[in-house]
Amino acid sequence: MVKICCIGAGYVGGPTMAVIALNCPSIEVAVVDISVSRISAWNGDQLPIYEPGLDEVVKQCRGKNLFFSTNVEKHVSEADIIFVSVNTPTKTRGLGAGKAADLTYWESAARMIADVSKSNKIVVEKSTVPVKTAEAIERILTHNSKGIKYQILSNPEFLAEGTAIQDLFNPDRVLIGGRETPEGFKAIQALKDIYAHWVPEDRIITTNLWSAELSKLAANAFLAQRISSVNAMSALCEATGADVSQVSHAVGKDSRIGPKFLNASVGFGGSCFQKDILNLVYICECNGLPEVANYWKQVIKVNDYQKNRFVNRVVSSMFNTVSGKKIAILGFAFKKDTGDTRETPAIDVCKGLLGDKARLSIYDPQVTEDQIQRDLAMNKFDWDHPIHLQPMSPTTVKQVSVAWDAYAATKDAHALCILTEWDEFKTLDYERIFDNMQKPAFVFDGRNVVNAETLREIGFIVYSIGKPLDPWVKNMPAVA
Repeated sequence: MVKICCIGAGYVGGPTMAVIALNCPSIEVAVVDISVSRISAWNGDQLPIYEPGLDEVVKQCRGKNLFFSTNVEKHVSEADIIFVSVNTPTKTRGLGAGKAADLTYWESAARMIADVSKSNKIVVEKSTVPVKTAEAIERILTHNSKGIKYQILSNPEFLAEGTAIQDLFNPDRVLIGGRETPEGFKAIQALKDIYAHWVPEDRIITTNLWSAELSKLAANAFLAQRISSVNAMSALCEATGADVSQVSHAVGKDSRIGPKFLNASVGFGGSCFQKDILNLVYICECNGLPEVANYWKQVIKVNDYQKNRFVNRVVSSMFNTVSGKKIAILGFAFKKDTGDTRETPAIDVCKGLLGDKARLSIYDPQVTEDQIQRDLAMNKFDWDHPIHLQPMSPTTVKQVSVAWDAYAATKDAHALCILTEWDEFKTLDYERIFDNMQKPAFVFDGRNVVNAETLREIGFIVYSIGKPLDPWVKNMPAVA
């Protein structure tokens, strides 16, 4: 029986291994992590991550050929194929701080594999890593090999949170990169055979190691670039009276461009986009390509600009001050159908409003109060380090309260900001909300989920990203 072990039980490792286990009943799959609480959650009724469809998959295989364990060394030593899905956070200090990937967790995983292995292994990079990481891992393993042979493969994940299970069952492509040697081709084939249980062969792409590593960074950079492009257009639409939804619909009808990732918003978030672009920027700089680095830097600059622009719009519309005013925040996760708040635009928007002494009441159907408080207390890039290294949320953020539903959040508020496109926000009773708010009542729609005209008829003053401006907003003084 082939044995697979995955180091890291997070957003990538857990769902990926569950789907492999379901589709390959003859393979034993173990997911290992040093976090006792995380493994307990994987073995319990309340899984540690929210992802539609994940529960059913895990429950079908758990205890049969899918196991979650903290006994890392045992499972690594027994495995034929080891997937490594550990964090690769952005460095916060030292060489490359703020841009380069921190490979501390990767390196310690590689050293542990070398320490406990007693048989030949295929080691698969699943985390997003900088180009040439495989070379570093290879060196660590071969210099500590004790006669054991290792093959390194790059098999980046292309999951979108909220649709990860769907993406795993029916991927656009599976990418496997390896060494172009007889042993390398054999290792590639071994991994290909696993995916071939349910993925059509023409969707399994094989490349050299460096192409696979770079393809992941490139894919995320291209997607983020599309969002920044439409967000840059949204600012121009507001200035000219154009409607960004109409513009993006017209642009998306061009078959060379296509309609995906053309929704204007308050900005992109998630664990990958910013981190991967910064990583790409650093790699370009290290390879003497400053013009290329500056090109990708601009994608992040536009994203930061969009979040700042949103905060400025809120403050300027409300008589140039939000000090002491209650503002309801609807949605804190970086996108709908996930509880993930990593790099969510909501953090920067909330911090911007708190900086002007607003009082915030936050509601998100999948994010806990603890998580919200922790995120608002954290420095940039701290979120990607293990939880025990993260600062505890100080209960001193007195200006922030967390509500149990949208109606509680908006009661007596001067304004509401929609920052996540949860479906439930489209169908709220806005007349009821309006009646319970301070007047004038403002709606700042950072995701274009509500019908601005309908809300204006109720009595709201509405700002929607990239849409023709409400006369009130147009006439308000700009922020100095």
